[in-house]
Order: sequence, then structure tokens, then C-alpha cells
Amino acid sequence: MIASRLQAVQPSPTMAVTAKAAQLKAEGKDIIGLGAGEPDFDTPDHIKQAGIAAIERGETKYTPVDGTAALKDAIIAKFQRDNNLTYARNEIVVGCGAKQVIFNAMLATVNAGDEVIIPAPYWVSYPDMVTVAEGKSVIVPTLAKDAFKLTPAQLSAAITPKTRWLILNSPSNPTGSAYTADELKALAEVLKAAPHVHILADDIYEYLIYDDFKFATLASVAPELKSRILTVNGVSKAYSMTGWRIGYAAGAKEIISAITNVQSHSTSNPCSISQAASVAALNGDHGFLKTWVQAFQARRNMVVAALNKIPGITCATPQGAFYVFPSCEALIGKKTPNGEVINNSTDFSRYLLEEALVAVVMGEAFGMDGYFRISYATSETALEKACARIADAVAKLS
Repeated sequence: MIASRLQAVQPSPTMAVTAKAAQLKAEGKDIIGLGAGEPDFDTPDHIKQAGIAAIERGETKYTPVDGTAALKDAIIAKFQRDNNLTYARNEIVVGCGAKQVIFNAMLATVNAGDEVIIPAPYWVSYPDMVTVAEGKSVIVPTLAKDAFKLTPAQLSAAITPKTRWLILNSPSNPTGSAYTADELKALAEVLKAAPHVHILADDIYEYLIYDDFKFATLASVAPELKSRILTVNGVSKAYSMTGWRIGYAAGAKEIISAITNVQSHSTSNPCSISQAASVAALNGDHGFLKTWVQAFQARRNMVVAALNKIPGITCATPQGAFYVFPSCEALIGKKTPNGEVINNSTDFSRYLLEEALVAVVMGEAFGMDGYFRISYATSETALEKACARIADAVAKLS
């Protein structure tokens, strides 16, 4: 009774790792979970209070499918303030998280056989979303020497007459790499010559950048492409509001209308209370972000340094998000104390969970074997203990 379109769709690996870690914890094991892409900070008080106030005002009814006017106006102000981009209300849609917005966008625009270019490593859900929409994911492996960023030559080679979308995530999950304005302009030059290609810019980690890196988004640096760009963002990562489930997108009104149409037949409107809280998030004081970013940067520096001290592991320093994507390629082929061979990153990640009691996500889940992802959105104490455990586990390989 299961639809054939789901045969090629796998459950989210990151969710699976988190669930497995939770199960082992429930069994009494001292698991350190580094799999979830979720800030460990609490939602700021002024945002929580806005949600409480909305409940007390009785804002507990249906809202427009694509978001309240107040939230749309806050999103419009955010794009103008932070990205120098101007949008109208009918060019904005609000969904139950950025994930739903992207999923709806694929359903609304991709026909059977349409191609979607996805640079690898990629966020785990992109290819499966394309599959559900009956499209074809064109995976373009990027290189460590390019900081896992798509080059103009790679993009040009991947575009065909069937290309419908390019998905560009910056800063990236899982690598943390981010595109500079100049790098985006170089990609834009290729895209100008392919007017049939639309671009989905996933900017969900926009505010989480380090070392004075300057965030840039494609619609800002290449305004001539703006009508072909769907810029996706949300409140989950920057405001630690993962459970509130609010994401949004800005783009051409025809695409926004199509996304809204899909949503009207699935979830309908996002949670009214979460929308009210999101207005406070976008319009309110962002001072807390400086403290959070400093904490994340310190954790990143500590994790990168610790991992690079482990023989067989190398780890680049990312520009944003809260992930590192270290290589374990030098450990492939080694044996565990039980005599089992480490054949790939899945084997290595399983070994870390069983031997070190540390949950990470295998690189294969992101379309790139030989690597694994660590989320450093947890305490320094936990991260230090986890890195020490990983070092001990690697030392036992032969």
C-alpha cells in the first residue's frame, strides 16, 4: 500500500541519529549527541513573552495560509534592513519551518524529469524532496580544496535544458562553508546565460557567521536575477526557535502563489502563536546574537583544534553555521578492536557511537563519503569530552 514514489525516499539520517542517541540514553548509556542541528540556547525571553501575549490576546485562530500581515511586514523589513532587498506582501510566504517551504517549492514547480542541481555535500533532505516531486537530483560533488563550494565551471557543466533549479545553501549544512559576494557574482555570470534556471537560496544560517566574514545572498549581489531567485530563511537557527516551526521565503509572486496553493491543501497556516513570536524575533533586539556567535565561534575553534590533533582526522575551519565536516578518509580500511573493517563513513560513525558513545552523522548522508558531521551546538564541556572519546576510539583502530 506504500506509494512507489516513496521507494527511493529515506528517513532523515540526522533525525535517525538523534533518535538512536536518545534511545541509548534511555537505556542508561552516557551518550554525547553531536548529531542534531539545533542550538542549545533557549529562545530569548522577549520572543517567548510575545508568544504568551498572543495566547492571552486570543490569537489562537486560523490565519491566512501564507502568514499574517504582521509577520509578512516583519519579513519584508528584515530583507530590506539586512539584505537591501525589497519585496511586497504577495512575494512572501510563511510555512511550518524552512523545510516545509522548500518542500512545497519543489512540489509546486518541479515536473517529472525536471533536473535540480544540488552541490554535494548537501543538506540531507534536498534530494528526497526532489524525488517526491518526481524530479531528478543532479548531484555535483564539490572539493575540499574549494572549501566544498560550487565553482562556476562545475555549475556550467551541470546545466542542461532540463534544469529547473539550482539549490545553494550558504552557510552550508553540513560543511559550514559560506560563499563570498565575489563567488556568488561568478556563479551569477553562469546563471545569466541560462534564463530557464531558477535558484533556491537557502540562507537559514545567515546570522551564524564568524571571523568577520561578510554574509552575502545571491539576490543582493545579482539583482538582475532576483525574479528567478527564491530566498528561503527562518527563525529556527538564529533565534533558537526550532520547535516553533516558522520558515519563510521571498520570490516572484507566481511561485509564492503556487507554494501557498500547495500549503493550503496540507498544513494550511503556520501556528498563529509562533507567527506572533516570530514578529518579535525579527523586529526585536538582536543583541543576544553577538553573545551566541562568540560562544559558537569559541566552540568551533576548540573542536577544530582537537580534531586536527587526532591522527587520521583532518578538519577545516568553517565560516558559518554550527557544524564541522572533518575527513576520516585516512581511517577507511582500518579495523576495530572487534576485527570489523571500517569500509566507509557510516561504519566509522557507527563505531564512534558504539565504542566512544558519541553520536555524529555519516558523510554518506550528505552525499559525500569519507567525512562525518559534528554539530557543536552544545556545551564546551560535552564537546571536550566527545573529542577526547573520539581520539581514544581512533587510537584503538589498527
